[in-house]
Amino acid sequence: MVMRAILSTLPDVNALQRRAQSLAVLDAILSPDWQYRYYSFNSKWDTNEMMASRKNGSGDELYILFTTVGAIIKGFDHESFMSPWARDDQSLWPRLFDEVPAVFEQFLKEPAFDMPDTTFCIWRQHADVSWNIGKIEYPDDDEESDGSEEQLSLFSGDPKLYTQFAQDYFEKDLPLEMVTGIYNHEPITEDVVKKLNPETSLEALKSELLEIGYPSR
Repeated sequence: MVMRAILSTLPDVNALQRRAQSLAVLDAILSPDWQYRYYSFNSKWDTNEMMASRKNGSGDELYILFTTVGAIIKGFDHESFMSPWARDDQSLWPRLFDEVPAVFEQFLKEPAFDMPDTTFCIWRQHADVSWNIGKIEYPDDDEESDGSEEQLSLFSGDPKLYTQFAQDYFEKDLPLEMVTGIYNHEPITEDVVKKLNPETSLEALKSELLEIGYPSR
């Protein structure tokens, strides 16, 4: 069961936030042009709220909202059998949001997250012992069909997965120790930036790091 496996490998809320910030920093370093990035993070999305996103440029999107009570994730796979666009009435897959706690109600109403286009939804309050999904009947019992495995893999995996992603997408071979350092939230230095991408600088990234909320030195 792929979806269950993904849930079991996702870190807790605080660790997921740090992981999302690390991915956003790595993408910002490797791609000064924002439109070519997969991962972004806004540490000042709203009062006491932070937002992470993943967009692949082909229509697949993922949003994570971090609040004082926990975090909630929604994703959309445009090729999924569970996509509203694959259904005759273009409705959401049944019970996607039925179990979402009331504390995340505003998330479900936020236009920026494009809720009509959703194939999976996951949430966790700080007091929860695990991540949660609704009581969903997957097509042919195939939990992989919602697109969550691909979209969440780098949030749940280790730094090696990002180096593989960067090699495939950015066509760059990254030093694993530096990627690991960013995963561990070590402060960004000019040396790290230059070794990852000689075409940018710490000064050029200053405003981005502030928005992401990632430490620099």
